[in-house]
Amino acid sequence: MKIHVRSAMWNATFRIEECRVGKGMANAPIIKSLERGLRVLQALQMQPDSSLHELHTLTRISKPSLLRVLHTLAESGVVTRRLADGRYRIGSNLSHAPSRREHRDRIAEAAAPVLERLCQRASWPSDLMVPAGDHMEIRETTRTRSPFLLQQERIGWRVNWLLTGVGRAYLAFSPTKERHRIVKLLSSSLKPEDRLAREPERLSAILAETRARGYGTRDPIHVGGHYGGPPHADGLLSIAVPLRDGGRVIGAINMLWLRPAFTVEAFASRYLPDLQAAAVEIVGSLRSRSRR
Repeated sequence: MKIHVRSAMWNATFRIEECRVGKGMANAPIIKSLERGLRVLQALQMQPDSSLHELHTLTRISKPSLLRVLHTLAESGVVTRRLADGRYRIGSNLSHAPSRREHRDRIAEAAAPVLERLCQRASWPSDLMVPAGDHMEIRETTRTRSPFLLQQERIGWRVNWLLTGVGRAYLAFSPTKERHRIVKLLSSSLKPEDRLAREPERLSAILAETRARGYGTRDPIHVGGHYGGPPHADGLLSIAVPLRDGGRVIGAINMLWLRPAFTVEAFASRYLPDLQAAAVEIVGSLRSRSRR
């Protein structure tokens, strides 16, 4: 009986305290900075990948205050800002079961600070590319950070697998089963840049050479351009290395330069160690983020 009495007394006391807390919350002052942060997150849920001006329009928060809120959220990893175009998005680490896009964003978030430091040291820019079916696509780039005025490519820009340095670097070091799956997919394509998929012996020789050399580079016939679109000479050359995570490959990064500045061999002898070290650092950062 005593137990029941005590239990009833406890429940009554809890209900009284709950009422007091509820009344206290109703009278408590609003934390303005927290309220602004929540408005920013709501705006980014409504419109992912937003510019500062777009967030200002959506939230009606002054731009100086908005920058402080975004900086605080970015320091906590709740919000990230792309190097490529300065747009903000909710950090992918908030998702417990990431979608394919969120997985690509996680790679981009791990790569961004590494690629920025690489660009500061070498001046030449880099792209992060990830698989996207019958092509690869840019998920981050430091082209806007480089002092050299190179052709600017936006996030989501598509490139082919078989003629680009990033595509060859990825395929050369990827597991055999994945490589065969991609090549089989491309073998039924009528696009000119996929023709090499129907020449298995030549393609195997190119990928074996890429593995022996340690990096991928453009095919001489590839001058640039959007996958599936007309060729567009961009005046660039590149070398690329894979992002190797154990037995799998999760993407590739390159370094680009103006054709007259270096031969491929001269550029690789000078910058390949830095590019390879960046790839290792990106994978290490991604693993660390995943554990957290």
